[in-house]
Amino acid sequence: MSCAGFQILSRLVPMYKSAPGHNLQGYMFIKFSSSRVEIKTFSTACVKCCSDSNSSKTSEKPLNTKLIAKQSLLSRRRSLSPLERISNLLPQESLSPEVIELREYNQPNEEDTCMQEEQSSSDLLAILSKQQQNPDIDAKDGIFLTESNSGTCKDVTRQSYASQCNGTQLMSPTLSQKTSLVYGELLVAEYHRKGNVEFRKMFQLQPGTRLQSSWGIILHEDVAGQPAGHFQRTNRGVPIFIRRASLEDYVVYMKRGPAILYPKDASIMLMMMDVTDGDYVLESGSGSGAMSLFLSRAVGSRGSVLSIDIREAHLRRAILNYQRWRTSWRAWKGEEWPDNVEFHNADLCTASSLLTCRVFSAVALDLINPHLVLPTVIPHLHPGAVCAIYLANITQVTDLLEGLRCSALPLLCERIIEVPLRDWLVGPALLKDGRYCSRKALIVNETQREQENTAHGTEQEEHPVFGSVPYIARPHPQQLSHTAFLVKLRKFVR
Repeated sequence: MSCAGFQILSRLVPMYKSAPGHNLQGYMFIKFSSSRVEIKTFSTACVKCCSDSNSSKTSEKPLNTKLIAKQSLLSRRRSLSPLERISNLLPQESLSPEVIELREYNQPNEEDTCMQEEQSSSDLLAILSKQQQNPDIDAKDGIFLTESNSGTCKDVTRQSYASQCNGTQLMSPTLSQKTSLVYGELLVAEYHRKGNVEFRKMFQLQPGTRLQSSWGIILHEDVAGQPAGHFQRTNRGVPIFIRRASLEDYVVYMKRGPAILYPKDASIMLMMMDVTDGDYVLESGSGSGAMSLFLSRAVGSRGSVLSIDIREAHLRRAILNYQRWRTSWRAWKGEEWPDNVEFHNADLCTASSLLTCRVFSAVALDLINPHLVLPTVIPHLHPGAVCAIYLANITQVTDLLEGLRCSALPLLCERIIEVPLRDWLVGPALLKDGRYCSRKALIVNETQREQENTAHGTEQEEHPVFGSVPYIARPHPQQLSHTAFLVKLRKFVR
């Protein structure tokens, strides 16, 4: 390289250092220029440099914590820039006095390097704790965490942060949640055979009780204290899967008087009404309490549900089912389910006094003749709110539309739908002896045919490789076809 090139390169160094936006890059360039000659091997441990006494002395100038952390992290990074490698070939006399001074300033000895590594680890923990408490922390405090390419820096960061996460300060929500089964909870017992559920029963865990089935008996004392979602063997050795009952399970398997509103229809009605936390909803036709439970969860503790039924027997069943679910929830969660449903035994056509001074965010009707109660309900509905109606057959739908035409109510019929549900059975193809079937490959010559026959003659693997087993899919023989029609009416302002 010519003398002109040396002079240009030596002038680039102070320019790089003096630019305020390139302090970090200038520091990296100077640091690697000096460490290239001295350090011949790279390691995550402290390395003693073989240099003269002048370069091993540390500067008496005070160094802040962030600069020390950057030095210890950047010192373990291998120089890959061509400009940095060329700078190592420059003689000492060709460099400017500023560069020589900086080289002498940035030469740590063995003890300082070890102290710097410990200090950098503590700085990482401090910055992580600050960022956890305040997500909007200044990015300057943690800039070396994102811009450093050192693998050792990443390892230290992960280890330090993992050790902090293992303490009591950070606790995952899933770990704090109760997983052991206790008395009073509603559970579901299932017997799985060849991928199908042949037995399913919901029961409440109680002391001194046992679960009976065709596959044996299970004592409730053996289930209490066990984790949720485990297999419990009966007295005949048959494994029965025990899990907690969800709200969907409870609605389907709870004791009922009239027919229930299935979860598939209830979810669509909730979407139609757009019920959220804090809403005030009117329900007419409590039935067995299925829709009351879904509405209770939707409106939350800040909302309320007014449930009315003309039959007292139906209303009693709805109240019992509602209280039973709240009892199970209290046993599981240790907190109260919101007591936000108000049940009344009345006829909505003549219950105008019950609706006085009340305005509802949505209305859910499950009646034989809903068009008879609409003139009483619609004045207490917010403008733009939705009235979702559950009707069993299409003749009720036509009667409803005819009632809307004759009464001239401010309602728009937006949708009339039904929600079919079709389950499928999907599983790997099996032979009669229980082994997996294998895919048949296209045979193009005799050699391949012999190899195929040899492979069939050998014993099949217990777990075939991915993609080697064909699957069979067919509809479930028990289909839940038509249940009801759902009508969506919206109130408008004239």
